[in-house]
Amino acid sequence: MAFGSFDRSGGNAPMAEINMIPLIDVMLVLLVIFIITAPLLTHAVKIDLPKASSQPNLTRPEHIQVSIDAASGVFWNGEKLDRAAMRARLAAASKRDPQPELHLRADKATPYQAVAEVMADAAKSGLTRIGFVSNPDDGR
Repeated sequence: MAFGSFDRSGGNAPMAEINMIPLIDVMLVLLVIFIITAPLLTHAVKIDLPKASSQPNLTRPEHIQVSIDAASGVFWNGEKLDRAAMRARLAAASKRDPQPELHLRADKATPYQAVAEVMADAAKSGLTRIGFVSNPDDGR
């Protein structure tokens, strides 16, 4: 389609105007699509829920004190155990519902190997809530 005139002077010059009609057509089509689909996206079923007052049932998990002394002795709630008995108790504790928290108390002179072994055994048995117990710093 040729846009030109019968005038010979500017016949070969490029057209410097932007054709806005296709752009406006596309924008109007998109506007109509959004107007139609917007109510469908925010559609919700309105229901009147019954009201009841109740207290939430909070079941606090028990906690297990595992202590490790400076000689790498392991204690379960104050009872000295060997590593095999500790693994058996950890496996039994992991099957309880709710799962108990494991509070790990280690002497500051305890070798890291002993602490790592207890933590690895607890993780292998499935206990996921492990916390370290320490004395608060007096600020000195």
